[in-house]
Amino acid sequence: MYLEYYGLEQAPFSITPDPHYVFLSEHHRDALAHLLYGIQQGGSGGFVQLTGEVGTGKTTLSRLLLNRLPENTHAALVLNPRLEPVELLQTICEELRLPVNKAAPAPPAAPASGKRKGKAAAPAAPRAPATPGGKALFDALSAYLLAAYAKGDRVVLIVDEAQNLSTEALEQVRLLTNLETETQKLLQIILIGQPELRDTLARPELRQLAQRITARYHLRPLDEAATAAYLRHRLNTAGAKRFPFSQDAVRRLHRRSGGVPRLINVVAERALLGGYAHDLLTIDAKTVDRAADEALAPSSAGQRRELAKLFVIGGLAVAATVLAVVVARPDANRPASPVASTRTGTASLPTASLPAAASAPDADALLQRLRTTPPASTREWSALVAAWKAPAALRAVSPDACPAAPAPGWRCLRSRAQLEPLLRIDRPVLLRLRAEPQAAWATLLGADARRVRLSLDGAPLEIDRVVLAGVWNGEYLAIWPAPAMLETRFAANDADALAWVRRRLPAGSAVDPAAALRAFQARAGLRGSGTLDADTLFALTAGEPGPHLSARTE
Repeated sequence: MYLEYYGLEQAPFSITPDPHYVFLSEHHRDALAHLLYGIQQGGSGGFVQLTGEVGTGKTTLSRLLLNRLPENTHAALVLNPRLEPVELLQTICEELRLPVNKAAPAPPAAPASGKRKGKAAAPAAPRAPATPGGKALFDALSAYLLAAYAKGDRVVLIVDEAQNLSTEALEQVRLLTNLETETQKLLQIILIGQPELRDTLARPELRQLAQRITARYHLRPLDEAATAAYLRHRLNTAGAKRFPFSQDAVRRLHRRSGGVPRLINVVAERALLGGYAHDLLTIDAKTVDRAADEALAPSSAGQRRELAKLFVIGGLAVAATVLAVVVARPDANRPASPVASTRTGTASLPTASLPAAASAPDADALLQRLRTTPPASTREWSALVAAWKAPAALRAVSPDACPAAPAPGWRCLRSRAQLEPLLRIDRPVLLRLRAEPQAAWATLLGADARRVRLSLDGAPLEIDRVVLAGVWNGEYLAIWPAPAMLETRFAANDADALAWVRRRLPAGSAVDPAAALRAFQARAGLRGSGTLDADTLFALTAGEPGPHLSARTE
């Protein structure tokens, strides 16, 4: 019905999981990075805890995690945790394909009855394999883990819907972490569940388990900018040539769904049907409201509205409360406010992995390396200037005091952002890494789901995203070519400046320059002022000629 009307090849908002439609927001990527880091650091023996509301993408992350496990990693995925402790052990052994079932010996034949003397006794039916006891299962698992350790392999247990684990089953899970050698734990455990899991683990009787949780992450619903990116990603994947939702419709859809991806799908699907029924080429806010009223249960709609109020009233407070990450450096600074994708319809994570590094430094090794890097080193700045083929005069400029216009036709920006938006802009930039009291510039060269490729004082290195978060607070420096005085000329409605900006905005943008720029800023997660500032200018030039990140695969 509506597919042909909106130029779609497939239904874009099916709630069934499809790997082609996977969308990872900044928080999803961060959560996935922490899960991968927890597995890599499996020898610490701690738990990793991931929680989130229903429909926020936890199960999707668990599937992605299985697809991106490091080499020589064996995983057991428990999807139905409503099990007794012995049943849980048996499920884990079955997931790891351990031959633990053994046939019980056949019972002795019963003597023939006196009344049926002369007739042969019926042969006893073979008994089904007996379920081994808890000790046999535990011993088999212990032997398997020791054998994996001897081969240099890792073993990880992933428990989905872990809020359904009984207290006894949770205690059994904790006992599994006692399987260890003198130097290393043999099993890394990841618990994925709804927010109730946090309440369960806060019980006094489970304090021993709670103390072993080394990383906690709470997955939040999408914000408005990420909701817009999510809609564009799914529509583009389904073959859309245009975006059928108005800006007000996107805002209303986010408000009614609370930013929960599953509910976004339900409401957006219904809105497209409604738009088709009323011959609407562009879905408006009123159509979204009708779709939400029809598709969402009253209780769900009410809950979503309350959740939306929390986002509006206490956005910063909620963000600070729900995101609790405990890693090797619990005081690690996180990047500043999130920046959404600057490429319309581009929101997928590069799937190709970086080649294995000769040595990936951990947090302590990276800190030591930063402290031994000369503070006044300009190797990375000179390399960045050379990569851009910028005028030699720029090499004499100090990156710590780079002016906005360091040379005619060139711009310099020192700002803050999170990692993923910088990866989407696809430009090498300098990151300010800090190991108090030292600080040094490193060049961002690329990244995958788990590692980041950098150059520090002229030497390449790869580090985990979580390790990077411990030394980088989001500060970066970028240079690129741009016409002189472009911001001032745009503000004065200079025809050439307006045309320059217009050519770099998505097709179909508003006619009014300020409105078109404001819409671009909203999609990119920038301050929607409608004025041209340096951050917006850098985002607009993402597709221009020049150097790009080496690990990008898009």
